[in-house]
Amino acid sequence: MPLGRVTQVVDCRESMGMGKGGGLAQRGTISECRHPDVIVVGMSPGRRHVTKPVCDITSGLRREGVEFSVSTLVLNAGSGVPSDAPKIAGSVLGAYFGVSDKEVAQIEQHKVAILHHGNVRSHVVEKVRKILSQCNIDAIVVSQAPIDYEDLAKVGVKTAYVYPDKENIRTKGRVVAIISGVTRGQTPPREKLAEVISAVMNVMKNNI
Repeated sequence: MPLGRVTQVVDCRESMGMGKGGGLAQRGTISECRHPDVIVVGMSPGRRHVTKPVCDITSGLRREGVEFSVSTLVLNAGSGVPSDAPKIAGSVLGAYFGVSDKEVAQIEQHKVAILHHGNVRSHVVEKVRKILSQCNIDAIVVSQAPIDYEDLAKVGVKTAYVYPDKENIRTKGRVVAIISGVTRGQTPPREKLAEVISAVMNVMKNNI
């Protein structure tokens, strides 16, 4: 007999969590869903990169009754900046951001990706550029640092509103929405979750 509830089974670990700030999953893990619609991509957990607000966005989308399945991917090499990015002040020596072939395949199974990459504007821009240079998918960027479509277009990222020069296009995928002001390591306020949910609904409506 139906009880008016929907049960979701999520396996989000391939190994043990990292304790405080890393309870969601170790790096290189994915919580898969039955029907791949939305994937939330987060940085590798660690001392500076914790899994909040990625876990809150994922659970928030499910809790608010979004009618699409939501996965979470914690990148294996989600720290630092891409090796082909300009030298950026504050970059972590020896740490390069990257996306493996396996992660590309996992992301591209979905219809929309929510990309969360923290609090340094130049890092966020370059990480988004790196992911979308390999993944052909519509993306929603969630960050603490304020960024805009022009910031992304300047480094060759295709967006729904500002297009880079033809000779400067460096991505397969494109950014369709940006939600700034989501603080790294903290639960996002309801109005920010509402912005994320609205953006997801708009993208999915266009993809159906």
